[in-house]
Amino acid sequence: MSTDPAPQPTTGLDYLAEEFVHAETPEQLKALGSEIRMTILDLLNERAASVTELAAALSKPKGTVGYHVKVLEDAGFIKVVRTRQVRAMTERFYGRVAHTVVVHGVPDTGHKMFMLQEAMNEAVVEEGAALPATTLRHVRMSEEQAVEFWEQIMELAISFAKAPRSGDRVFGFLGAVYPTDLPVLPDEEEA
Repeated sequence: MSTDPAPQPTTGLDYLAEEFVHAETPEQLKALGSEIRMTILDLLNERAASVTELAAALSKPKGTVGYHVKVLEDAGFIKVVRTRQVRAMTERFYGRVAHTVVVHGVPDTGHKMFMLQEAMNEAVVEEGAALPATTLRHVRMSEEQAVEFWEQIMELAISFAKAPRSGDRVFGFLGAVYPTDLPVLPDEEEA
Protein backbone atom coordinates (compact mmCIF):
# COMPACT_ATOMS: atom_id res chain seq x y z
CA MET A 1 0.00 0.00 0.00
CA SER A 2 1.14 3.50 -0.74
CA THR A 3 2.05 5.72 2.16
CA ASP A 4 1.12 8.92 0.29
CA PRO A 5 -2.43 10.02 -0.54
CA ALA A 6 -3.29 9.46 -4.19
CA PRO A 7 -4.44 12.42 -6.29
CA GLN A 8 -8.19 12.93 -6.10
CA PRO A 9 -10.00 12.22 -9.39
CA THR A 10 -13.04 14.25 -10.45
CA THR A 11 -15.42 11.61 -9.07
CA GLY A 12 -14.12 12.35 -5.60
CA LEU A 13 -12.83 8.84 -4.96
CA ASP A 14 -9.09 8.71 -4.55
CA TYR A 15 -9.01 4.93 -4.88
CA LEU A 16 -10.46 2.29 -7.21
CA ALA A 17 -13.83 0.74 -6.40
CA GLU A 18 -16.02 -1.83 -8.12
CA GLU A 19 -19.30 -0.70 -9.69
CA PHE A 20 -21.48 -2.48 -7.12
CA VAL A 21 -21.47 -5.03 -4.31
CA HIS A 22 -24.42 -7.20 -3.30
CA ALA A 23 -25.63 -7.30 0.31
CA GLU A 24 -27.08 -10.77 0.80
CA THR A 25 -25.66 -12.44 3.90
CA PRO A 26 -27.10 -11.91 7.38
CA GLU A 27 -23.80 -10.23 8.40
CA GLN A 28 -24.04 -7.78 5.47
CA LEU A 29 -27.71 -7.02 6.08
CA LYS A 30 -27.03 -6.42 9.78
CA ALA A 31 -24.18 -4.04 8.86
CA LEU A 32 -26.62 -1.95 6.79
CA GLY A 33 -29.10 -1.76 9.65
CA SER A 34 -27.28 1.15 11.32
CA GLU A 35 -27.70 4.82 10.48
CA ILE A 36 -24.09 5.53 11.51
CA ARG A 37 -22.75 2.80 9.22
CA MET A 38 -24.86 4.03 6.32
CA THR A 39 -23.50 7.55 6.90
CA ILE A 40 -19.94 6.20 6.96
CA LEU A 41 -20.57 4.53 3.59
CA ASP A 42 -21.89 7.84 2.25
CA LEU A 43 -18.84 9.74 3.52
CA LEU A 44 -16.52 7.19 1.93
CA ASN A 45 -18.25 7.82 -1.39
CA GLU A 46 -16.46 11.21 -1.30
CA ARG A 47 -12.92 9.94 -0.65
CA ALA A 48 -10.93 7.57 1.53
CA ALA A 49 -10.87 8.58 5.19
CA SER A 50 -9.33 7.53 8.49
CA VAL A 51 -11.31 6.70 11.60
CA THR A 52 -10.16 10.05 13.03
CA GLU A 53 -11.56 11.95 10.02
CA LEU A 54 -14.82 9.98 10.09
CA ALA A 55 -15.21 10.58 13.83
CA ALA A 56 -14.74 14.33 13.33
CA ALA A 57 -17.27 14.42 10.46
CA LEU A 58 -19.81 12.45 12.51
CA SER A 59 -19.10 14.24 15.81
CA LYS A 60 -18.74 10.82 17.46
CA PRO A 61 -15.96 9.28 19.59
CA LYS A 62 -13.18 7.52 17.67
CA GLY A 63 -13.89 4.27 19.53
CA THR A 64 -17.53 4.28 18.43
CA VAL A 65 -16.64 5.05 14.81
CA GLY A 66 -13.84 2.47 14.88
CA TYR A 67 -16.35 -0.19 15.93
CA HIS A 68 -18.70 0.69 13.06
CA VAL A 69 -15.82 0.79 10.56
CA LYS A 70 -14.82 -2.72 11.69
CA VAL A 71 -18.39 -4.01 11.19
CA LEU A 72 -18.43 -2.55 7.64
CA GLU A 73 -14.99 -3.99 6.90
CA ASP A 74 -15.96 -7.45 8.20
CA ALA A 75 -19.14 -7.34 6.07
CA GLY A 76 -17.06 -6.63 2.95
CA PHE A 77 -18.34 -3.10 2.24
CA ILE A 78 -15.12 -1.19 2.97
CA LYS A 79 -11.40 -1.92 2.98
CA VAL A 80 -8.10 -0.26 3.78
CA VAL A 81 -7.07 1.51 0.58
CA ARG A 82 -3.85 3.10 1.86
CA THR A 83 -1.86 3.81 4.98
CA ARG A 84 0.24 6.68 6.32
CA GLN A 85 2.85 6.83 9.08
CA VAL A 86 1.87 9.28 11.82
CA ARG A 87 4.62 9.42 14.41
CA ALA A 88 5.06 5.82 15.56
CA MET A 89 1.65 4.65 14.35
CA THR A 90 0.21 3.59 11.03
CA GLU A 91 -2.98 5.45 10.11
CA ARG A 92 -5.37 3.46 7.92
CA PHE A 93 -7.55 5.09 5.27
CA TYR A 94 -10.74 3.23 4.43
CA GLY A 95 -12.61 3.23 1.14
CA ARG A 96 -15.70 1.59 -0.24
CA VAL A 97 -15.38 -1.74 -2.00
CA ALA A 98 -17.99 -0.54 -4.53
CA HIS A 99 -19.76 2.65 -5.53
CA THR A 100 -23.21 1.13 -4.99
CA VAL A 101 -24.59 -1.45 -2.56
CA VAL A 102 -27.44 -3.57 -3.94
CA VAL A 103 -29.58 -4.98 -1.12
CA HIS A 104 -31.11 -8.46 -1.41
CA GLY A 105 -33.06 -9.24 1.74
CA VAL A 106 -34.20 -7.46 4.87
CA PRO A 107 -31.60 -5.53 6.91
CA ASP A 108 -31.77 -5.31 10.70
CA THR A 109 -34.14 -2.38 10.29
CA GLY A 110 -36.82 -5.04 9.80
CA HIS A 111 -38.33 -3.53 6.65
CA LYS A 112 -37.66 -4.70 3.10
CA MET A 113 -37.75 -1.17 1.70
CA PHE A 114 -35.66 0.40 4.49
CA MET A 115 -33.92 2.73 2.04
CA LEU A 116 -37.23 4.42 1.25
CA GLN A 117 -37.70 5.23 4.94
CA GLU A 118 -34.10 6.45 5.14
CA ALA A 119 -34.70 8.79 2.17
CA MET A 120 -37.87 10.12 3.78
CA ASN A 121 -36.03 10.77 7.06
CA GLU A 122 -33.08 12.61 5.54
CA ALA A 123 -34.79 14.60 2.75
CA VAL A 124 -34.72 18.37 3.25
CA VAL A 125 -37.87 20.03 1.93
CA GLU A 126 -37.65 23.77 1.39
CA GLU A 127 -40.53 25.77 -0.01
CA GLY A 128 -39.89 26.89 -3.59
CA ALA A 129 -36.89 24.56 -4.11
CA ALA A 130 -36.68 22.46 -7.28
CA LEU A 131 -35.81 19.35 -5.26
CA PRO A 132 -36.83 16.94 -3.83
CA ALA A 133 -38.79 15.60 -6.76
CA THR A 134 -40.31 12.12 -6.88
CA THR A 135 -42.51 10.07 -9.14
CA LEU A 136 -44.25 6.73 -8.70
CA ARG A 137 -45.46 4.62 -11.62
CA HIS A 138 -47.06 1.18 -11.87
CA VAL A 139 -46.90 -0.92 -15.04
CA ARG A 140 -47.99 -4.48 -15.70
CA MET A 141 -45.00 -6.24 -17.29
CA SER A 142 -42.99 -9.43 -17.22
CA GLU A 143 -40.36 -10.01 -14.58
CA GLU A 144 -37.73 -9.96 -17.33
CA GLN A 145 -38.83 -6.44 -18.35
CA ALA A 146 -38.76 -5.33 -14.71
CA VAL A 147 -35.20 -6.67 -14.35
CA GLU A 148 -34.19 -4.71 -17.48
CA PHE A 149 -35.54 -1.51 -15.90
CA TRP A 150 -33.67 -2.34 -12.70
CA GLU A 151 -30.44 -2.68 -14.68
CA GLN A 152 -31.04 0.79 -16.18
CA ILE A 153 -31.61 2.22 -12.69
CA MET A 154 -28.35 0.63 -11.53
CA GLU A 155 -26.50 2.29 -14.42
CA LEU A 156 -28.01 5.63 -13.41
CA ALA A 157 -27.16 5.03 -9.73
CA ILE A 158 -23.54 4.29 -10.63
CA SER A 159 -23.40 7.43 -12.78
CA PHE A 160 -24.85 9.43 -9.86
CA ALA A 161 -22.28 7.98 -7.43
CA LYS A 162 -19.43 8.86 -9.83
CA ALA A 163 -20.60 12.45 -10.46
CA PRO A 164 -17.92 15.12 -9.95
CA ARG A 165 -18.00 16.54 -6.43
CA SER A 166 -18.95 20.19 -6.10
CA GLY A 167 -21.36 22.45 -4.26
CA ASP A 168 -22.05 22.59 -0.56
CA ARG A 169 -24.94 20.13 -0.23
CA VAL A 170 -25.21 16.34 -0.46
CA PHE A 171 -28.05 15.06 -2.65
CA GLY A 172 -29.58 11.60 -2.45
CA PHE A 173 -30.72 9.22 -5.17
CA LEU A 174 -33.18 6.39 -4.56
CA GLY A 175 -34.28 3.89 -7.17
CA ALA A 176 -36.45 0.80 -6.92
CA VAL A 177 -38.36 -1.67 -9.02
CA TYR A 178 -40.62 -3.88 -6.93
CA PRO A 179 -43.53 -6.29 -7.34
CA THR A 180 -46.90 -5.19 -5.99
CA ASP A 181 -50.25 -6.80 -5.27
CA LEU A 182 -52.18 -4.13 -7.19
CA PRO A 183 -55.09 -5.35 -9.37
CA VAL A 184 -54.55 -6.18 -13.05
CA LEU A 185 -56.88 -4.97 -15.79
CA PRO A 186 -57.44 -7.88 -18.21
CA ASP A 187 -56.36 -7.50 -21.83
CA GLU A 188 -59.11 -6.19 -24.14
CA GLU A 189 -59.55 -9.51 -25.96
CA GLU A 190 -60.15 -11.21 -22.59
CA ALA A 191 -62.73 -8.62 -21.46
